[in-house]
Parts: sequence; structure tokens; C-alpha cells
Amino acid sequence: MEDSFAYAKDKWDKSHATPDLKVGDLVLVSTTNFNNIKGCKNLKDSFTGPFFIKAVYGENAVEVELSEELSNKHPTFPLRWIKPYKSSDAEKFPLRNKVPQVIPPIESSGRRKITKVLKERKLRTNQVRKYLRYSDPACEDEWLPEKDIPKATKPVRRFRQTRNNSITKSYSFLGAGNVSLKGIFIYPKDHKR
Repeated sequence: MEDSFAYAKDKWDKSHATPDLKVGDLVLVSTTNFNNIKGCKNLKDSFTGPFFIKAVYGENAVEVELSEELSNKHPTFPLRWIKPYKSSDAEKFPLRNKVPQVIPPIESSGRRKITKVLKERKLRTNQVRKYLRYSDPACEDEWLPEKDIPKATKPVRRFRQTRNNSITKSYSFLGAGNVSLKGIFIYPKDHKR
């Protein structure tokens, strides 16, 4: 039994050896946790790079010099997301060194899509502002003037509809029928709108 445990430990240690990484080495970074890469997840490259190591933090993390396209990412990665870069032999593969490294394109949130209008506020200057939520989780909710929001968007129409329904309430008192708070309209009970 001890022989089988020793054999299994030896096999595991060989396959799970921590790489000896030093400052200045070239490494590849895993893209499995990059949520903002365009295209189908199944077709994207599993690693991107190579990048130079700026600093090594113990046995668990590495700081990397990222390119401009990935500059919005935090440069420190755990070792399980890092793979040492092995450059190809120039004599066997002459074209590999001439092809530039392609970095996956990142989605730019130039035009943000409004998912919901949360609140509405009227200022002293008779300017109406709306509190908007965007579909991109990186964007924060913000107040925008009504003139900067397209009027035909579904979330704005949905907000107006729910707001109108909450303002217009039907009261039935003394047999007067429905009373609208928008105006002083009194409808009979059997009136259909």
C-alpha cells in the first residue's frame, strides 16, 4: 500500500510542479475569466500573450506588463492562470516569429444600452432628469437630462406607463365612480374606458 501511495504522490508532483518564474520571463495569461472579449467563448484563444513578468508575489501570484488593449485589467494574476511561454525554434518554424501576436478584441461600450429607468426628478429649472440603468455591468447608474435620452426607447415608455398607472388611481366613493388624479374627471360606475 505504501508503494502505491508513493507512486501516486510522485506522479502528482511531476504533473503539478510549480513553474520557476522570475522577473523578466515571458508568460501567457489565461482568458477564461476575461468577460469582455468579443465573439464566441468556445472559439476564443484560451491564452493570450506573451507578457513580461514585472513582479513575483511568493508562490501564488505574478504581476505582468499588459498591452494597451488589456490595460483595463488588473495586472496581477494567480499562478493557475499563468503558463510559461515557450518560444518556437526559428529554424523549424520560420514564419512564427514574423506573424505579430494578435490580442483578442475587447468590447467597447461606446453606445450604452438602457435597460431600465429607475427614477425621475424635476429640477427647479423645469428640467427633467431620469435615473438610468445600463445593460453593461461595468457602467454605473446615472442621472441624465430627458433631452439626452431618445424618446422612443422601450424602457422610457415602460417607465412612463408604470408612472401613469401609479398616478391614476380609481376611487369609488359615494357612488361617484372613478376619479382621476390627473384632472377632475368623474366617470359613472358603469363607464368603460
